[in-house]
Amino acid sequence: MDKTILIVDDEKAIVDILNYNLTKEGYKTLEAYDGEQAVSMAEQQKPDLILLDVMLPKKDGFTVCKEIRQKDNTPIIMVTAKEDEVDKIIGLELGADDYITKPFSVREVMARVKANLRKTMAFSMQQQIEEENISPNALRFGHLSLDIDRYEARINGKIVELTLREFELLKFLATQKGQVFSREELLEKVWGYEYFGDVRTVDVTVRRIREKIEQNPSMPEYLATKRGIGYYFNPNLG
Repeated sequence: MDKTILIVDDEKAIVDILNYNLTKEGYKTLEAYDGEQAVSMAEQQKPDLILLDVMLPKKDGFTVCKEIRQKDNTPIIMVTAKEDEVDKIIGLELGADDYITKPFSVREVMARVKANLRKTMAFSMQQQIEEENISPNALRFGHLSLDIDRYEARINGKIVELTLREFELLKFLATQKGQVFSREELLEKVWGYEYFGDVRTVDVTVRRIREKIEQNPSMPEYLATKRGIGYYFNPNLG
């Protein structure tokens, strides 16, 4: 499988459990027990995915996520306490791709890891296509353009920095503009697996996209809300 997972947790028992099961699935693993070590290892070792606990010594998981996200888009799965719903939202706001809650099932962790790595592999394949000079497939909607081959979004020709998950959600809605999708449907179709978590994950991701592409996020031109149902892309654009 040749994929490396960085496990970040100050509880050795949890690290050992994750290490054992990830290794059994064919992954290589790295271990960090505090926030400073996590940032350093992420920079130096370049893991393919990071399992990141929120409660860490020296630097908490939020700080670690923010610092890593400033430099690259390595998939980050935050690990939060079950009762701390606010932690999940903060993590997503800072650019985390996903989260799991303690106590977690090993089966759920493996499903999340595989799903997020699949998304990253798809992104890498698109980059390879670009390097081989295959013509880009660009979609245009008013001032917004989406380059499907390069995974780039632009507003008035200027690149907008979206995470892979944000781009995938925007692309999905844009290619089916006018069709309304519930939060549950979007979790299944965009996140790529049966989601065990909070549907507010979709709300947070939509809000982050709007802040980056909309002139007025409170009155969105592109990503519209169907009250009580879900979200859709404005069918009058393009």
